[in-house]
Amino acid sequence: MQETRRAILRAIDSGPVSGPDLADRLGISRAAVWKHVEALREDGFEIGSGEDGYRLDSVPEFGGAAVEFGLNAPYTIEYHDTHTSTNERARELATEGAENVVVLADEQTGGRGRLDRRWASPSGGIWLSVLLRPDVPATHAPAFTLAAAVATARAVRAVGGEASIKWPNDVLVGGDKIAGILTEMEGEADRISWLVVGIGLNANVDPPDLPAQRATSLRAVVGDVNRRGVTQSLLEALADLTTDLDEILPAWRELSGTLGRRVRIETADSTVTGEAVDVRFPGALVVETEEGQTEVTTGDCEHLRGTSGTSDSG
Repeated sequence: MQETRRAILRAIDSGPVSGPDLADRLGISRAAVWKHVEALREDGFEIGSGEDGYRLDSVPEFGGAAVEFGLNAPYTIEYHDTHTSTNERARELATEGAENVVVLADEQTGGRGRLDRRWASPSGGIWLSVLLRPDVPATHAPAFTLAAAVATARAVRAVGGEASIKWPNDVLVGGDKIAGILTEMEGEADRISWLVVGIGLNANVDPPDLPAQRATSLRAVVGDVNRRGVTQSLLEALADLTTDLDEILPAWRELSGTLGRRVRIETADSTVTGEAVDVRFPGALVVETEEGQTEVTTGDCEHLRGTSGTSDSG
């Protein structure tokens, strides 16, 4: 959001302020104040005006300016009503030198998850990608996936959904998938050039519109939510976690639905079956097998029931 418009919103949020007072505070003309107010109205902000000045009556439910307003995180928002892929757009911004940008869309037409699987992204969801340039080695990148899972699970819990995390990148409610995460990066061994954390959260959408098996949504779990508030909650939690990587694993363990479960993990060249007993930095799952403990850094994880090997969740 343009800084002058942000300042106007802050000023009129606490009560009516006259045009001349706003002009004096901001060092601009009264005509410029009017133009900025009109632009904010076009963005969906309801701004009343009377003898006592301008006042903020309501904030739009969603959109870039709406999410930026009141956001306690160091991100700017680039919003699209529809986009092929927010991760794709974030990668484009990375090549232009941008950082700390959130690409947010109401709908994606070409979203994807791990292993190039299609991710359905109908209107009403929260589809976003965060472009970061963390000053850490490339080997630390998996920690950002865990941080995104924690942030998403916390945001879901804040509106009443009993979210848990399934290693490595899914958020579940009642065993059904409500969100997924895809992290991409570019860099050398000793440093990350850029990192994009893509998060897809099924918010105000109907499960039948989601082709994935055992998928759910916030609408199905708790009813329609204020997507602005959920998005802000998610981004603020992510910002806090990624400023101190030591906080990520304890937070992930607390929300994990995988630890203590029997799992079967399909890796590129093997299958690992056993009990998930821990997660180690930057994101390896520790599995107790019949042959002893092994660390798995990547793979498709399936929760199993008991000792039969029967699947408990998709």
